[in-house]
Amino acid sequence: MSAFKARLGEEDVAVGNIFCIGRNYAAHAAELNNPLEEEPLVFLKPTSALAGEGEPLRLPDYSSDVHHECELVLLIGKGGRDIAESEALDHVAGYGIGLDMTARDVQSAAKSKGHPWTKAKGFPTAACLSRLTPAAQVADPQRLSFELRVNGALRQQGDTGLMLFPVAAIIAYLSRIYGLQAGDLIYTGTPEGVAAVRSGDKLSLTLDGLASAEWSVL
Repeated sequence: MSAFKARLGEEDVAVGNIFCIGRNYAAHAAELNNPLEEEPLVFLKPTSALAGEGEPLRLPDYSSDVHHECELVLLIGKGGRDIAESEALDHVAGYGIGLDMTARDVQSAAKSKGHPWTKAKGFPTAACLSRLTPAAQVADPQRLSFELRVNGALRQQGDTGLMLFPVAAIIAYLSRIYGLQAGDLIYTGTPEGVAAVRSGDKLSLTLDGLASAEWSVL
């Protein structure tokens, strides 16, 4: 998969923006001593950060503490502005599982200075993405479970019912503030259990029987 494509079933889809939602699970916010937000906390990743299934993960040489963050990922199939929450799920083309890889030491230094997080979030292979399952096969995105295993050991378990901002609310918010277009990806936030990865680690992700993927760290 090229750096600018997502895989929806057997189809390649050009990726537009990559929106990410931070602090969307209370337990994860607590483990990093972050406050809960009154509205979705949004940051962006460049498309050059995308890594398809099986692509080797490269840790940036400017960080010594890169963390995994396992997340439900959405692919927008129909763009729009000011999308109503009641219609938001109609704009989703597919659902998958992914990793928001984060250089935690770099992020912490940036936050302490009031600087943006892009250097911590946007390096090559920082946005891992499985093959996406068509949205028609997902009855309710708020009733999904997912997990991440590192070298076979369970590291993160997620329940989308615990999201502080559910999928429809995220889509409505992003459409109102930024506008959405076909091909945009949305990383919806990670549950607790984030931790550092090391060279040679094997990361295995599953999404409720709908998607799975594996990555190995160089």
